[in-house]
Amino acid sequence: MYKKILVLAMVVAFVAGCAAPATETPVATAPEVAEAPATEAVNECDWNFVMINKSMAFNWSKRMGTGADQFKEDTCINATMTGPSKADAALQIQVVEDVIAQHPDAILITPHEVEPLEPVLKKARDAGIIVITHEATNQVNNDYDLEAFDNGDYGRHMMDQLATCMGEEGKYVMFVATLASKSHNEWADAAIEYQKTQYPNMELVGGKNESQDDGTIAYQIMADLLTTYPDLKGVQGSGALDVVGAGQAIQEAGLTGEVCAVGTSIPSYASELLADGTIYSVHAWDPATAVYAMNRIAQLMMEGKEITDGMDLGIPGYDGFKLVDGKVIYGSGAWIDMTTENMADYPF
Repeated sequence: MYKKILVLAMVVAFVAGCAAPATETPVATAPEVAEAPATEAVNECDWNFVMINKSMAFNWSKRMGTGADQFKEDTCINATMTGPSKADAALQIQVVEDVIAQHPDAILITPHEVEPLEPVLKKARDAGIIVITHEATNQVNNDYDLEAFDNGDYGRHMMDQLATCMGEEGKYVMFVATLASKSHNEWADAAIEYQKTQYPNMELVGGKNESQDDGTIAYQIMADLLTTYPDLKGVQGSGALDVVGAGQAIQEAGLTGEVCAVGTSIPSYASELLADGTIYSVHAWDPATAVYAMNRIAQLMMEGKEITDGMDLGIPGYDGFKLVDGKVIYGSGAWIDMTTENMADYPF
């Protein structure tokens, strides 16, 4: 028996929110895997899966919650979401500790920082809890990590956008949430190396700047960078509020149209700066669909089914994923490029 796949607008990708909550966009549902049914003793409605985000304040996280809600509706598995009040490694660790005490069947988590979580995630696995991470390809104490796509390709794609806006020449700066945010640094490092070979007339200055997933911090750093490098021509951001905070500094300095800004974000954060041309483009995947896929993987594990390379979860973007090193899952979907022309198509 197969469930109907709902129409979905996919979109990527992270942040700290003052923007209005996102409107609901349908999340794709998954069909049943065509394998033998679980034994009668298994009652999926008794299972509890908990998604732990970086911060409950983020619009990005609100969209993640939509994926958990949809999965619960489609399966009857008690899929829920929680997270710290702000993006902070210590606070996220405490949330994980609290969730472990509830003895769920699976913990799904997007780490703020990978390494600090290792001991508590080991504790979860030692307690027999399934652990699925997202944006953490180097996590050790997990069963699987799920990525929406190849992270290097995504970083290089954003660099192509920045180079186009900058006319392929000039100085630019790079933002990540932290130097321990694995996916952010994979995007940034791939973009920087790609720039060196493909756009030799561009130059990275200022290294990688840490925003702590905080738009105010990104704004302050960017304001200082504009003073330090008065000939600066571009910025690429990784966290969903990096390009927003940097864009606000560009706008305030009267440099809209002179300094290019691209990066991961969503329209509920970036729409005003996209509309006036301060931000050239933002890029993302749909976090709701990623959370739905994470829940689906946990469900298959609970059913005793093997996760294999090329597996079709029946979810757009995860209908033929690539399994690397036995535990890192790369989705088959493409990212979404959002500009002033199409941002209204992605209402989150």
